[in-house]
Amino acid sequence: MFPSPGLLQPPLRLRSAWPHLVPQSSQNTESRGPSPPLVSIACTEQNLRSRSSEDRLCGPRPVPGGGNGSGVTSSHGNPSGGGGPGPKARAVPVARPLGPAAVTLSGPLRESTGRGTSMKYRNLGKSGLRVSCLGLGTWVTFGSQITDETAENLMTVAYEHGVNLFDTAEVYAAGKAERTLGNILKSKGWRRSSYIITTKIFWGGQAETERGLSRKHIIEGLWGSLERLQLGYVDIVFANRSDPNSPMEEIVRAMTFVINQGLALYWGTSRWGAAEIMEAYSVARQFNLIPPACEQAEYHLFQRDKVETQLPELYHKIGVGSVTWSPLACGVITTQHEGRIPETYRGTIKGYQWLKDKVQSEDGKKQQAKVMDLLPIAHQLGCTVAQLSIAWCLRSEAVSSVLLEVSNTEQLMENLGALQVLSQLTPQKVLEINGLLGNKPHSKK
Repeated sequence: MFPSPGLLQPPLRLRSAWPHLVPQSSQNTESRGPSPPLVSIACTEQNLRSRSSEDRLCGPRPVPGGGNGSGVTSSHGNPSGGGGPGPKARAVPVARPLGPAAVTLSGPLRESTGRGTSMKYRNLGKSGLRVSCLGLGTWVTFGSQITDETAENLMTVAYEHGVNLFDTAEVYAAGKAERTLGNILKSKGWRRSSYIITTKIFWGGQAETERGLSRKHIIEGLWGSLERLQLGYVDIVFANRSDPNSPMEEIVRAMTFVINQGLALYWGTSRWGAAEIMEAYSVARQFNLIPPACEQAEYHLFQRDKVETQLPELYHKIGVGSVTWSPLACGVITTQHEGRIPETYRGTIKGYQWLKDKVQSEDGKKQQAKVMDLLPIAHQLGCTVAQLSIAWCLRSEAVSSVLLEVSNTEQLMENLGALQVLSQLTPQKVLEINGLLGNKPHSKK
């Protein structure tokens, strides 16, 4: 059904940067070392048949006498369940998947503070990737609202203050955002291992084959992003919405392929429903593929249900983390003080009139009134409403990182100050904020 990996060849620049992407027949066999495995194995077919659907989704359950109930021997070669004397069994090594595996971590993951900065770092879900609590987004700004010089200043200040996560997408400014980001990274010369680049695939062009989540567009779209970014790989590639026209197995297999080929290190979803994320995880576990590591979702004071009631369950069950965007509700939380729309607001840019309409709508005016009610709390904490809102987003246990959307360094520095507010958000303060907002979602259980 799917073509062999060897039949797909990336552009020449990527082939020179990643020689293992070239089919074996075209490489010099004398100079080539052993090839890395292309297919990762998470569990055997027999193990899949013997495990219930609950085990596949939630991981192995503990059994009396120690062990994990999976029947796999421990690292010392002893059966996991212990036992009396018997014939000495040979320990059979189990291949580990190249991407995020089934969740086996227990207990909260540690948050740390960066050296020389106040930036805090968290795991991306329950993967081992450490991301800064605050990341820098490029939507509307890079390649559109701001100059390349301003974009470089923003990235420099962010990086120097400990931000290691930079997010973009193939659709942002029709690819110009990726080009701007790539040019800045090339000029700065930062160690590639010191930062994380994420991009999103779905809308790549006008042709029918240039959008969606078909195997063709996932692979070719990512090649295009890498060309514009001038990188050999991205750290995370997101599926930038669900695609009812593409089978879930095809999507998961294509994401596994680009990871196994070294074009991406993790994959995630963006604006997917909880049921769709669980389906992707189930398909990955069923066919020994790589599951998504995180979901990118809108989250702010007035958009709460998904991140607070659905994603925490996915985080605990299958380890999916959250990278959230629009912490200031597309500007609602920063434009309310003067009662007017500033000239620098992104809603004044051609093509983004809908943002201005959203702020000036009846719902927008009600939200601005709620924000005004939060001003006394912000004053008590010695911060701005924007800082309070960003810190409020960071308090959620399932949130790995919050993407900032800024157009100048003054806004960036103000937003970075939210880290000092986070420790002041006591349970009592959170209850007070919830009382003022009156929109705390409740689990449907």
